[in-house]
Amino acid sequence: MPKLSKRMQKATAKVDSTRTYTLAECAQLVKENATAKFDETVELAFLLGVDPRHAEQMVRGAVSLPHGTGKKVRVVVFCKQEEQIKAANEAGAEEVGAEELCARVAGGWTDFDAAVAAPDMMGEVGKLGRVLGPRGLMPSPKAGTVTPKVGDAVREIKRGKIEFRVDKNANIHVPVGKASFPAEQIQENASAVIGAIIKARPAAVKGTYLKSCCMSSTMGPGLKMDPSSLTSQFA
Repeated sequence: MPKLSKRMQKATAKVDSTRTYTLAECAQLVKENATAKFDETVELAFLLGVDPRHAEQMVRGAVSLPHGTGKKVRVVVFCKQEEQIKAANEAGAEEVGAEELCARVAGGWTDFDAAVAAPDMMGEVGKLGRVLGPRGLMPSPKAGTVTPKVGDAVREIKRGKIEFRVDKNANIHVPVGKASFPAEQIQENASAVIGAIIKARPAAVKGTYLKSCCMSSTMGPGLKMDPSSLTSQFA
């Protein structure tokens, strides 16, 4: 077992691994434990009682964080109609294009954090699944990133709209801000995410849906919350 640094030893000493914490306690303690020399990202990790191999148990969606992510988000837009190109540029998209942008991405360029597509571009964008899919960048109607209103979608993403999707092991990891945020803002962002994931429970799921939920910063220890309490609070 690797030896913990003095910084990590000090942080873990503040965490009682035998108990669960309230959301408010997590937001405060995660700030206290974020002592790295950079502004650490605060993240929620979920384990769900779903089987992602079955399409009817897939959990995916989007949620707007009230206080944003604390990170500049680079957005590309696939569209070809003049009014959509203008709207995307005015909303602050980093790159806007049609077939030429698709070709660039097909060649391996993925220097962006989110992608939006107009519906009439999905025939071409759909061919980019092998590039965009593994990186979680494929536009989706369910996430609101396939839409004729590309400008509105870009603005929402820039303000803090994020996507979540369960992985093959039934886990979801979602950023909820930066350690420099006030504890209240971390708590409010986390509340929005927890509520969205609980409400996204597939009808096909039986038994316990939310098995575990943990908050941590990039270099800090995890803080466990009580899944049953969260479920009753946000359902």
